[in-house]
This record gives sequence, C-alpha cells and structure tokens, in this order.
Amino acid sequence: MQLIQRVFPTVNILARVAAIFSLWILIPIAVAWWENDAGLQPFITALVSLLLLSSILSLLTHRYKREMKSRDGFILVVGLWTTLPAVAALPLMLFDTQLSFTHAYFETMSALTTTGATVLTGLDQLPASINLWRHLLNWLGGMGIIVLAVAILPMLGVGGMQLFKAETPGPIKDSKLTPRIRETARNLWVVYASLTLICALLLKFVGGMSWLDAVCHAFATMCLGGFSTHDASVGFFNSPIIEAILIVFMLLAATNFATHYLALTGRKFSSYWKDSEFKAMILIIVITTLGSAAYLVWQKTYGDYLTSLRHVAFNLVSIATDTGFASIDFGQWPIFVPLLMLFLSCITACSGSTGGGIKMIRTLIMLRESKRQMSTLIHPNAVHPLRVNGMVIPGNIVFAVMGFIFLYCMSIVGLTFILLISGLDFLSSFTAIIACINNAGPGLGVVGPASNYGVLNDFQIWVCSFAMLLGRLEVFSVLILFTRVFWKS
Repeated sequence: MQLIQRVFPTVNILARVAAIFSLWILIPIAVAWWENDAGLQPFITALVSLLLLSSILSLLTHRYKREMKSRDGFILVVGLWTTLPAVAALPLMLFDTQLSFTHAYFETMSALTTTGATVLTGLDQLPASINLWRHLLNWLGGMGIIVLAVAILPMLGVGGMQLFKAETPGPIKDSKLTPRIRETARNLWVVYASLTLICALLLKFVGGMSWLDAVCHAFATMCLGGFSTHDASVGFFNSPIIEAILIVFMLLAATNFATHYLALTGRKFSSYWKDSEFKAMILIIVITTLGSAAYLVWQKTYGDYLTSLRHVAFNLVSIATDTGFASIDFGQWPIFVPLLMLFLSCITACSGSTGGGIKMIRTLIMLRESKRQMSTLIHPNAVHPLRVNGMVIPGNIVFAVMGFIFLYCMSIVGLTFILLISGLDFLSSFTAIIACINNAGPGLGVVGPASNYGVLNDFQIWVCSFAMLLGRLEVFSVLILFTRVFWKS
C-alpha cells in the first residue's frame, strides 16, 4: 500500500505528460500528409492509440493525484525517460513491422537522450516524416523533455522545482536565471529554439542543404544528438562549408545556455570570457585539434596539414561535444586520436548545455581541488578556498562531485564487463559504453562510425540503452531508486 501511495501519483502525472508529449506526433503527420509518404497511417494510428492509453491510465490513477514531494521528482524523471522512448517507438514499429521493440526502443532512447547512436540502416530512403520524427525527438530531448514539462506542470496542478532539480545537468542546480521556474524553463527554450532556427537557415541558404536536411541537422546539432538523414552522416555532403557551420553551432550547443541567455539579454558578450567552463572548453578543443591534425600528418594518414585539420576539426568537435556526427570513418585513424576524442567526450561539454559526460565544471572543480590538496600538504594551516568563476565552491558540492565521478567511473567499468561477458570484444565494449554513457554516439570497433549498434545482440542493446539513461540523468537520479533509504518513509 505504501508503494502504491508513492508511485501512483507519479503515474498519474506521467500519463498526462505522455498525452501532451504524443501531440508532437501531429508535426510528422502534417509532413507525411504534405509529402504523401508511407508514414501517415502509422503516425495517425500511434497518436490515437497513445492518447487513448494515456487517458485511461490517467483516469485509473486520478484519485491518487497530489502535490509532488521531493522524492517524487526522481521517480517521475526516471519514469518519463524510460516510458517516453517506448511511446515514441510506436510509430517506428507501425511503419516497419520487422523492427523489433528492442531496436525501436534503442533508437528512440538514443534520440531522446541525444546520444545519436542508431540501429537503423537505409536512412536515405526513409520517408521524410520518419526522419523528421527521429530528429524531433532528438531536439526535444536536447534541453530536456523534463524542462519542457516543467513549464506545463503547473497547468496539471503540479509544482516543477523538484523535477527541475532532478533532471537539470551540472552540480549546481539551485541557481536560477529568473525567480520563477516556469520562466527559467521558457527562457532556456527561447534561446535553444532561436539558435536552432539560425542554424537551419544557414544550412539551407549558405550550406545548400534541402529544407528537410537543414531542419533535421539543425535539430541534431543544437541538441548535440548527432542523428542524420543519411547513412554516411555529414560525410554525405562532403562540404567544408557545412562542416564549418556545424562546428560553430556544436560549440554553441556545448556552452551553458544560461551563459547564452545572460550574454543576449544583457548584450554583454564578455559573459563568455568570464565563464571558466567556456574558456577551458575552447582551449582544450583548439589545442587537441591542432595537435591531432599534426599527428595524423606525421603518421601519414593525410598528405597535407589542411586536409588533416579539416577532418580532425569536425570529427573531434563532434565527439568531444558529445554530438556524434561523422564526416569520415575516424575508426581507421591511428588509435591514439579516436581514443583521445572519446576521452574528451567525458569532460568537454559545459554544465547547463545539451552535452553529456562529467562536464567541464566538474573537471575544473576536481582539478582545483587536487591543486588545493597539494598546497595543503605544503601549508597545512593555510586556508585555500576553492573558486570557479570567482565563486567559492562549498565543500558539499566538492564531495557531491567526487561521489558522482566515482559512480560514473564504476558504471563504465561495470557495464563494460557486462558487455565483455556477453561476448563483445574489449574495444567495442569499452567504447560503446563510453559513447552511450556520455551520449556521444559512435564508438570504435564494431560500433564505429562506419557501422552502427544494429550489429549488437538484444542483450547488448539493452545494456547500451541503460548506459544512455544513466548518462542522460547523470547517474545519481537513476541509481538513487535502487537504494533502500529512498523507499523508506
């Protein structure tokens, strides 16, 4: 009975949010009708089915409706990120009856978590509505479907702060751009949508893409999702101009959106250079790009530096920012560079961005804490406050960051061993988990950029799906549900 009292109120909210989420299907329905493609009937059937199912579930749990408590936020976050992929998978399964639930769920989990890993082939031949649906899911997952839900939860009679804290990336979750949580969510989405529109227009009118390609790749870029409408990804276009546009917007998407908002509203672009995270991200990417390009020329992978720089710049930025685009099969490069790129995917993206991994803010905190500990060894009585962006970081945040990094590393180790036990080779196992938990997309080996995750068996695909969930919700929000203390009164 206690479990029912705790879970059913969340199920009621989940049903209502799922109903609202399913209305996004109207967009691919409109595209399918306009293009007269094969996705029209599957999308209509999916929309009707999902609205009916969510309405029934909402009515059955209506009497358990109440105001959310702190713990409910975690249940709802994990519930949404595990059930919405199943909801989103229905149109894919209705369109392709040969597509198993495992593969369809992986595809939509990858989309909503902005991982960009795919099990599908023949993307070039997919109906426009199906491709748009994949990228729309990517885009919605970017800023967080939860942040979007926060803006509408008050209409459902539910406060949003607990939800926002449970889902929002980064170690400092109590800072708000505006006093009201709905206004904060709305402001972030305005910045997100505006940058997406600018990116799409540039890809269309400067890069020469079709409207479908421009919109889909703008969605995938700003969410750092990495989905493409072509099997060859960005390599299909073979265009330095397109690659340059995408590099700029991938870096913008990997920057804290609060920084964008403050810079745009205050018209003070110095906000970027006052942001330690942003400066560290740019510095690391520039140095590793220039060095890696030189290394590939030295290894005779490319004959000249400019060609090497072009390919390294795009693919390194793509993986380092956890996007997952590829313009070339970088799995064929000397192993040092691809592994360096995957390492960067762990640390490069800023907090408050659409990227995954440890995040740059945690990297800076741990780097400065290490320096502080060494100073303490020399001067044990001195006071050395830890500062980031001019602010003193409290000890509880430092300990929280340590705990997160420990669980993050142990999750990678544990899930890698599980894939090894399942029969997958080490390189593929390790890089698949790294790519999935960082929401970065392609790994190396059999899951490299020239292949996809469709080569894995069902068990391995579910392990990778779980890794994506862990990465998107930053480990704590998922693992806390498996602790005894969470379920105690």
